[in-house]
Amino acid sequence: MSIAATVYRGAIVENTHAAHVAVVDAEGRLLASCGDPSRVTLVRSAAKPAQALAVVETGALERFGFDEADLALMCGSHNSEERHIERARSMLAKAQATEADLRCGGHPPISDDVYREWIRRDFVPGPVCSNCSGKHAGMLAGARAIGAALADYHLAGHPLQQRVKRTVAQACDLPDDDVQWAIDGCNLPTPAFALDRLARLYMKLARAADAQASSGAREDEALARIYRAMTSHPEMVAGEGRFCTALMRAYEGGLVGKFGADASYAIGVRASAQTAKLGAKGALGIAVKVEDGNSTILYAIVAQLLTQLGIGDEAQHRALDPFRLRTMRNTVGLETGRVEVALPLSKVR
Repeated sequence: MSIAATVYRGAIVENTHAAHVAVVDAEGRLLASCGDPSRVTLVRSAAKPAQALAVVETGALERFGFDEADLALMCGSHNSEERHIERARSMLAKAQATEADLRCGGHPPISDDVYREWIRRDFVPGPVCSNCSGKHAGMLAGARAIGAALADYHLAGHPLQQRVKRTVAQACDLPDDDVQWAIDGCNLPTPAFALDRLARLYMKLARAADAQASSGAREDEALARIYRAMTSHPEMVAGEGRFCTALMRAYEGGLVGKFGADASYAIGVRASAQTAKLGAKGALGIAVKVEDGNSTILYAIVAQLLTQLGIGDEAQHRALDPFRLRTMRNTVGLETGRVEVALPLSKVR
């Protein structure tokens, strides 16, 4: 195991966290790694851009008048802020569906601020409040666009989910049988594949944005559209106080990033002098998995990884400082420890 982060309480090691990292370029070459870059990983919500790709390709966005912010919410794991809930409701109305059609469940919000407000109001969340409600609303629109029943849209055998499975495999340049599937927390199928293939997926998002769909390929056009939606509306991908939103705001369209539950993360970086300095040909794809599923540690690792790779400037790196956990404090504000991140990256020649 490659230890990527160590938590100290005082001078005592309290926890260590192993991580896997894969960095690939636009040719799919593995440029750098840590741990096992081929670790089969349930990428969870980091797969949402590929799942959204399947919906985009049905023509549902044009048919139902979905805009870029709607598409960003489809790719998001949102805070359940009022703007997220209202947009999900709007998407359902556009697709001539209702909250009763959703097959995700309500749950406590990711945001502590939203949770406190719900407690004050004695609010009971329904399916539209799920952090995945945008994805589900998009799936309903996709099902309607292909003339399939809305009922059971979440089941693996539904025509839309069959499309999703093919699209995810294709986006990762894998045969269909090389992608394994389980059930996610939101009740939709979720894929598992080698970590470097997640990096490849996000590289393709950034590469498509670089090309601005000049290749004329249908998939490239759709991937560029997804990249643009996520980076133009990072508040819909997560929300206030969240890493994904802070990351994309800081980099102002230079990269796209998305979290997956139980500590997976993926980033697509557009081609630049910085990526070329790493030996990349074209865009860059980065994927991370923390072995024990600790998402707080994940963000500290991803922030350090970008610094270590030289992606971004000092101001962009500083924007991620709140997630680095350099010091830890208890409930009365006393400093109790620190987190040290040291990524043993190996460059692949």
